[in-house]
Amino acid sequence: MPRLGVNVDHVATLRQARRGDTPSPLWAARAAEEAGCDGIVCHLREDRRHIQEEDLWKLRRTIRTRLNLEMAAHPEIVRIACQVKPDQATLVPERRAELTTEGGLDLSRNVAQLDSAIRRLRAVGIRISLFVDPNPRQIQQAAKLAVPMIELHTGRYAHAKKKQEVTQRLREIKEAVRMARSAGIIVAAGHGLDYQNVRPVAEIPEVEELNIGFSIVARAMEAGFPQAVREMAVLVHGKDRPSLISQAPPRVLEAIR
Repeated sequence: MPRLGVNVDHVATLRQARRGDTPSPLWAARAAEEAGCDGIVCHLREDRRHIQEEDLWKLRRTIRTRLNLEMAAHPEIVRIACQVKPDQATLVPERRAELTTEGGLDLSRNVAQLDSAIRRLRAVGIRISLFVDPNPRQIQQAAKLAVPMIELHTGRYAHAKKKQEVTQRLREIKEAVRMARSAGIIVAAGHGLDYQNVRPVAEIPEVEELNIGFSIVARAMEAGFPQAVREMAVLVHGKDRPSLISQAPPRVLEAIR
């Protein structure tokens, strides 16, 4: 079963609503690690709407698992990443008008800027991943860029309502996974995954990592951050640990079963 990366961006979103010190994404990261996650994810955006540069440095110094920095291929952010040196940099598209990342990179556009970012990050020993839609053309482009890893955007699957569409979107993800693996590319997945829809993606054998944030933070409002992470870890890791989910609501228990 895949590793679980917990994204702490939206803990910082709540903090930034009052420009205060709490809640702390650093605290959330520590709680997530203690609850059984395999890595911490954060996105340093150009507009600094949630994670701040100081947060990134603190996370780098204190977390015990892996730090995955989501980032645009913007020269300023690349410079910061090369200084902080997260374990991994996941290059994502970014628009200031969007509420959250709305899709994967179009690897046929801005190739020079993207290639420059990849070369600079690789030069300081940072592992590269590209956030792309489950589209054959994008997988082919990723292979040409010789990156070791991609993260498939699961938003269309996660937001599908009708059973037929859910099935089709899941099939697209599986086909993209197979295509990437045949090209020697490691596959992660994320965006929009929650306690009801994560299991089918987690059960795809070749998917090595799932990165999940908003649904865990939302569940934490009901159960607390450690419990929310434990419940998601049960679904992602595929382990039967009843003691960790004893407080879960019926909808979560049903997903686990």
